[in-house]
Amino acid sequence: MFQQTSYSEQLTFFQKFRSLDFWLILCTLALGCIGTIAMYSSESGELLYYTNSHIIRFVVFFSMMMFLSFVRIKFWHSLGYFFYFIVILLLIYASLYGITASGSQRWINLYFVNLQPSELMKIAIIVCFAKYYHRMQINNVNNFKNLIIPIVILIIPVVLVLSQPDLGTSILIALSGLIVIWLSGVNIKYFTYSTLALIISMPFVISFLKPYQKLRILTFFNPDRDPLGAGYQIIQSKIAVGSGGLSGKGFLKGTQSYLEFLPEKHTDFIFTLFSEEFGFFGSLLLLLIYSIMIYRIIRIGFFSRSFFSKLYCYGFGSAIFVYVVVNMCMVLGLLPIVGSPLPIMSYGGSSMLATMIGISIVMSAKIYHRQLIP
Repeated sequence: MFQQTSYSEQLTFFQKFRSLDFWLILCTLALGCIGTIAMYSSESGELLYYTNSHIIRFVVFFSMMMFLSFVRIKFWHSLGYFFYFIVILLLIYASLYGITASGSQRWINLYFVNLQPSELMKIAIIVCFAKYYHRMQINNVNNFKNLIIPIVILIIPVVLVLSQPDLGTSILIALSGLIVIWLSGVNIKYFTYSTLALIISMPFVISFLKPYQKLRILTFFNPDRDPLGAGYQIIQSKIAVGSGGLSGKGFLKGTQSYLEFLPEKHTDFIFTLFSEEFGFFGSLLLLLIYSIMIYRIIRIGFFSRSFFSKLYCYGFGSAIFVYVVVNMCMVLGLLPIVGSPLPIMSYGGSSMLATMIGISIVMSAKIYHRQLIP
């Protein structure tokens, strides 16, 4: 009998390298460079802490992403539940012994970086659900048992993140998980019923929110009710974006950011800083880069043979779309402020680490797109 050689073993390193999605790599590099430029501008044109840290993290995590891209997609499939379980343990540890900052206990001190496990959960939940639905027949997706188990898997990290408290990240984790559940073939009527139940129970849910979270919701509907307090961020953000005009004020010439009117300009409001300096055309360029990135991720999923790869790529691409939309709508006053970073661009090691891991799994799906997973 002849011994059958697997597809992955037939590929040489050069063939694997050629199979990488260079458009996706180019978009990642472009976002990293734009983020560095914006970070440099946020520190008034000096290479200070945030800029240096962002550059170092991007170089390290990008190199890690390229290395992990050559890991077989079967490995990520086998790691699905374990990855989820480890991040759950990290969330519990962060809630009990984590670092407290700005009223939230969500970071773990690893000496070289403060790890935020909730950011890793955004990827872990997608990998976990992609593995869960991988071998499931479409006729069994809507069974009661197969509906309850994913809901429990999703509720556990959402509750843990809410307890930190971190409402914004918990919502994004929930959306990431629900997107994969929907893509797996769950009947749309269950989402309709869940949405109606959420609307009906909204007064009850709001009663459990922290006072500052309730204030953010009220400020969203009327920022002028407290222009020097809760509404200050969104008012200054709108002024900065509007003052950028079509072509922007120019690099290092943003008045709202340079004169320190714009808070959190290196994290959640980095798009505001960029939009003020580079205007409407610069913002369109940024949106184009994100659009190409999402398109390439979805395309890789479309041409993958394994359902795990398809479901992961579709879920991760949709999640990136949600993160970008939520961040931009937030800084434009179209959504309440929920603390959502812009992928790769915003300052934050945990967010960048999670995004790079997510991209490396997509690259692995691209290299081994012909490989079937039993």
